Amino acid sequence: MEISRAAGAVAAAWLIGQGAAAEQPSAAGDPAKGQQIASQVCAACHAADGNSTVATNPRLAGQSAEYLVKQLTDLAKPAGDKSGRENPVMSAFAMTLSDADRRSVAAWFSAQALKPSLARDKDAAELGQRIYRAGIPEKAVPACAGCHGPTGAGLPVLYPRIGGQFSEYLVAQLKAFREGSRRNSVPMQQIAFRMTDPEMSAVADFAAGLRSK
Repeated sequence: MEISRAAGAVAAAWLIGQGAAAEQPSAAGDPAKGQQIASQVCAACHAADGNSTVATNPRLAGQSAEYLVKQLTDLAKPAGDKSGRENPVMSAFAMTLSDADRRSVAAWFSAQALKPSLARDKDAAELGQRIYRAGIPEKAVPACAGCHGPTGAGLPVLYPRIGGQFSEYLVAQLKAFREGSRRNSVPMQQIAFRMTDPEMSAVADFAAGLRSK
């Protein structure tokens, strides 16, 4: 019950801080147009089908289109906008895309089959599973599964798919939230602030090994 309340509080805080999901841009787009843009703009870092082979670049294949549109929109916001997401490389690309382009790119990547990463740290598996399934009650860290789902599939707009994602990328994002260099999710900033490096690494490795099918 305590975990459920914590997860509910996280969801409520997101909606208050970010505005209702209905206020986010529609993710409907043209996958064929998105494929063209992806092959020209995104492929060098994320691969043409969104299955990046470099752990510092996230896998976009199978990610919800709504979430991808939101991230591209946040990345395109002016520097200093606290609701934006700062990444010099990605921001430069995002700002060149129209709203329609963002929706089309998102439609293309969301339709691609994810080639998931693997869990590798057997020593941290128990800790990672415990945090993902039950959170860290003594630190008011909710279960990751409460928002990202038991298989890591996520929830469009609000919570990304993290199952099968590179653990290195997930750790980097958790640290960015904790340090304040990524600010486009207040709940995640609050959660990450309460986590240690070993806890982040353990839960990220567990998430990397999750499968939605």
